[in-house]
Amino acid sequence: MTKEELRDKALSLPYEPGVYLMSDRQGQIIYVGKAKRLKNRVSQYFQDSASHTPKTRLMVSHIHSFETIVARSEFEALVLECSLIKRHMPKYNILLKDDKGYPYIRIDMREPYPTMKIVSRVENDGADYFGPFGGRGVTQSVLDTIRLTWKLPGCHKQFPRDVGKDRPCLNFHMNVCDGWCQPRQTGEQYRAAMEQVVKTLRGQYQDVAADIREKMLAASDALQFEQAAALRDRLRSLEALSQKQLVTAGTMAHTDVVGFYQSEAKACFAVLHYVGGSLLDKDYQILPPTDSPEEAVSSLVKQYYLSHQGIVKEILLPFAMEDAELFEQLLREEFGRRVHLRVPQRGDNVRLVELANKNAREEAERVTSREERVQGALGMLCSMLNLDKLERIEAYDISNLAGSDIVASMTVFQDGKPLKKDYKHFKLQELDDQNDYESMRQIIERRFRRLLQGDEGFSEKPDALFIDGGAVHASVVERQLAEMGLAIPVFGMVKDNRHRTRALTRSDGSEIGIAGQPPVFALVGRIQEETHRFAITYNQTLRSRRMRGSELDTIEGIGPKRREQLLRRFKSMKRIREATREQLLDVLPQGAAEAVYAHYHPHTEEETP
Repeated sequence: MTKEELRDKALSLPYEPGVYLMSDRQGQIIYVGKAKRLKNRVSQYFQDSASHTPKTRLMVSHIHSFETIVARSEFEALVLECSLIKRHMPKYNILLKDDKGYPYIRIDMREPYPTMKIVSRVENDGADYFGPFGGRGVTQSVLDTIRLTWKLPGCHKQFPRDVGKDRPCLNFHMNVCDGWCQPRQTGEQYRAAMEQVVKTLRGQYQDVAADIREKMLAASDALQFEQAAALRDRLRSLEALSQKQLVTAGTMAHTDVVGFYQSEAKACFAVLHYVGGSLLDKDYQILPPTDSPEEAVSSLVKQYYLSHQGIVKEILLPFAMEDAELFEQLLREEFGRRVHLRVPQRGDNVRLVELANKNAREEAERVTSREERVQGALGMLCSMLNLDKLERIEAYDISNLAGSDIVASMTVFQDGKPLKKDYKHFKLQELDDQNDYESMRQIIERRFRRLLQGDEGFSEKPDALFIDGGAVHASVVERQLAEMGLAIPVFGMVKDNRHRTRALTRSDGSEIGIAGQPPVFALVGRIQEETHRFAITYNQTLRSRRMRGSELDTIEGIGPKRREQLLRRFKSMKRIREATREQLLDVLPQGAAEAVYAHYHPHTEEETP
């Protein structure tokens, strides 16, 4: 379908809630979305694309057709959207990489020798499931503590098949396993230990502790001190386990705190799990950067919690979710528990969200290389300027000292990095006075005339020009390029009162703000600073040469200080040569002024009467 056909179809949709599915030419679903009013939401995609984010523009360019499903309510649309995203995993939806969910400990007491293992979801298979727990690492820690407390096997032997086949392993000799592979241990003893484990995981700590304490005292009374000491150690381990175990009887952590951060190259979605005010675990996912962090958090929160078999009492968010109340209702119907989603505004909870954001930032930066940062910033800048590519940038700046030694610099950034072998200097011709517009026009004309003439040193055509200056500078450059039959995007680098590039501007005066995008702000700032540095360095070099070899130095009474005064006053050597005695006397003592005047006017001395 053409864009016009897609727009007409969108305008014929009803003002009803529902879900829309966008497909490409191959019929692949590339995006699933929800709408309060299908007509309003879907038609926005096919209106003027100027208001779209770069990602949306790219997605729309691949839409060949779309379908809609009308729902009875916005809540039903939310449920359907979540289900369809999980089923189709559309390319342009923000997706979690996996669906592991919170970990559980699974024990099947129907087995002769019940085993424990970590699983990602609850199955209807008759086994007992304990959790969910805050994260896989913490769950493994709980499982290890259980094994050490009851000295259960952690090997790969199968019981009763492997009982008595081999000598006990190192764990037995280290006193961390009771040697269940040996015939002296019975299946009844093993099952008794596992029953205590199950009671503990169900939260019946006191019952298990009382049973162990009773056996310990009985062993002590019977003078079986070694056994009593072993039971004492088990009791202590049980007490430690009661502090370590995160969640029992299918309940979740008390509070989850969501954090989000994105750089020019990577984004990270993080969830901190709290129980009783204590931070116990962290989950996170690395993602590509997104145009809308708010949309990303909303989408990821939905996927994250719907993929888990349990839910917390409260979820603290860094951004508000548009459909938070509907999602709370969905979680309540899905898991039978009420949950509160909120964005804290003050107090300790604000600091918890800040901590979650900090964790997200650390994880994103940890996996981001310098090269990825540069390429990410360049990609963001390319999207902001609405360009197809931005591999080669040429930047220009003018430098002069009070109108003298007017020079220009051309720096080149290839793939976001300075390409110094292609840098160029220009010395402005036939210009004694400062005229930035004419100076810029001249260097652009000279640089691209060499390109058109096939000069090998100027043969590369840039993807964009960055000019030190505003809209007028950009306009002057565009006109010169047009006269030469060239069409190259031109942007002025506009500075703030601290001499930092705050925005890029087009020739029509429209600005592209970069201050809100730190990676782009840093990249453009580096380009501007490097171009200015290169121009200043050349200007200083020429000035130093001129000062060292100035003909003023040959005039009696003129030293470095008076030479500098003359140049500051008259701006150029031409004006010094043309100055009258009176003008020279405004700057120099009479003797020095007469010497300078006589040097440049040897045949105009007044005759003595």
